[in-house]
Amino acid sequence: MSKGALQQLSGLCPKVMLFFATGFGVGYLPQLPGTAGTLLAVPLSLGLNALAAISLPIALLTLAAAICCAIWLSARAALILEQRDPPMIVIDEIVGFMIANFITPRNVMLLSVAFLLFRVFDIAKVYPLSRLEKLPGGAGIVLDDVMAGLYVFGIMRLVLSWGLL
Repeated sequence: MSKGALQQLSGLCPKVMLFFATGFGVGYLPQLPGTAGTLLAVPLSLGLNALAAISLPIALLTLAAAICCAIWLSARAALILEQRDPPMIVIDEIVGFMIANFITPRNVMLLSVAFLLFRVFDIAKVYPLSRLEKLPGGAGIVLDDVMAGLYVFGIMRLVLSWGLL
């Protein structure tokens, strides 16, 4: 980490940034931190869906703010950890799954399908996820998960419109 980057972060409480970027610490689990982050996203996505039922514009603004915060926090956390895309940063999985499950009816089967599809797309890095991952800083950490979430969101809309689940 450069001296300038350290000075920039010194007043912003790195421990608090890492706390949120690691999904309240679940990203430090030794096995499957991305899956743990996605599990943490389940109640958050259900809360976002409840908000969408009340006001879709406010829910969309909340989701956009969450994505922007995730990019910002991921960039700072990567600097603190001195790694390009540290596995313990799971805020990207959280916002990605919030997109994947957005406005999906509350149903265990649908939630499970969205969860599994999101993990598959996030791990497989289907094009253009692999290209987005190469973007610098927090954008590279988060935007591939955002795109994975958009893939799953589209699939879930098709599943629902075709009455498959």
